Amino acid sequence: MDNSEYIKRAEKAENIRGVIRYLQKFKNATVVIYIDDKILGGSLFSSHIKDIALLHQAGLRVILVPGAKSRIDEVLSLSNLTWEYKDHIRITSEAAMPHIKMAAFDVSNNVMTALAANNIPAVIGNWVRSRAKGILEGLDFGTAGEIDRLQIDAINKILDEGFIPIFPCIGWSSNGHPYNISSVSLAQNIAISLKADKLFFMMDGSSVNKENFSVPENISVADNGDIPAMNLTEVDDFISANEKIFAENAQTVFRLLKKAQAACSMGVTRCHLVDGNIDGVLPCEIFSDLGSGTMIYTADYGMIRPMTRTDIPSVLQLMKPFVESGKLLPRTEGSLMETFEDYVVYELDDGIRACAALHLYEDGQAEIAAVAVDRNFEKMGIGPKLIKYLKNRAAEKKASSVFILTTQASDWFEKMGFTSDSIDTLPEERKKIWNPKRNSKLYRLK
Repeated sequence: MDNSEYIKRAEKAENIRGVIRYLQKFKNATVVIYIDDKILGGSLFSSHIKDIALLHQAGLRVILVPGAKSRIDEVLSLSNLTWEYKDHIRITSEAAMPHIKMAAFDVSNNVMTALAANNIPAVIGNWVRSRAKGILEGLDFGTAGEIDRLQIDAINKILDEGFIPIFPCIGWSSNGHPYNISSVSLAQNIAISLKADKLFFMMDGSSVNKENFSVPENISVADNGDIPAMNLTEVDDFISANEKIFAENAQTVFRLLKKAQAACSMGVTRCHLVDGNIDGVLPCEIFSDLGSGTMIYTADYGMIRPMTRTDIPSVLQLMKPFVESGKLLPRTEGSLMETFEDYVVYELDDGIRACAALHLYEDGQAEIAAVAVDRNFEKMGIGPKLIKYLKNRAAEKKASSVFILTTQASDWFEKMGFTSDSIDTLPEERKKIWNPKRNSKLYRLK
């Protein structure tokens, strides 16, 4: 077998391992999915339903909130009823409410029928208690409602019995009066109330990318131009950089980013903005590294921890492409066994995504070495987190200074605050194994 074939098989094996790992991690996870109404009427609707069925069969607790804007527009127009919008809220007279309710349940019935065609049990219910939005600043919001509370026990019971709950955009007051509520807000409220592992906003063709938006320097961009992930602070930076764009023609993206940010700040593990015009976007986002949308997450996403002996095979696999490209010196299982206490790893979704080591020398110097970040996660700022962590560890150990040796990453380390220094300043024991043929450059942090 030639080397290229070996690499392909190794990558395929790692992808399969990744899927199995995600299946184990997200079994019994609660996933709330808002689907834009244009996706429900699009050519990929049946494909998305098949994917949702697969998620359910894989053991995920799936909740669906279908948008009904287009269908409500259609029904109201046919009945010659008028409406207006204020802050994305539909305002109508009481005469429109029976038609709105009919349209909302019609959409939910279509989703339930599609799930039934895939042998997935689903149920539509009235688990939302609401109240009238009322009159704000002199404006009567008519049939528009606000969410008061959700019947969490009932929803959990339905999930435990193996059904997919489907939420129409209707809420009821305590005396049974119906109100039209926002599907986007409903999906967010459900996710927060159930402490969901994931909240999906499946949009119609809207992507968060550098082509349509200004991207601050601190936010990483994937090779295809998409922004794969942002933490809550980065969302603020992104919104500040795009105020004019959001005001003029990207209000939907702005609204969903704010909803996702708020949901994460109130306990939802991760929120995802995905393009419903991409086939397979849901399983790709859940079961692959970073997927194909934009993930919003809290700052404590992933964790740095000491490496254990059982991590060594994964760390060697992680280092392999860096060794082959000449960026890292080769390590063996034996050498890592001897020095494993020097290493830390970055664990995310039960997988080792990065590693680095801090070696201490008798003269008080400390070396940061073996920095490797999985290429699928290199845009998430994991590398700087590892450097900062090891710098702090070096300070705790009273190191006089921290240095690194590199052949291809000098610019990156300079950005981290390291400055060029002479090889002569290396600790004597490290100087003995420095290879002039490799000609690594020394950078130091005082």
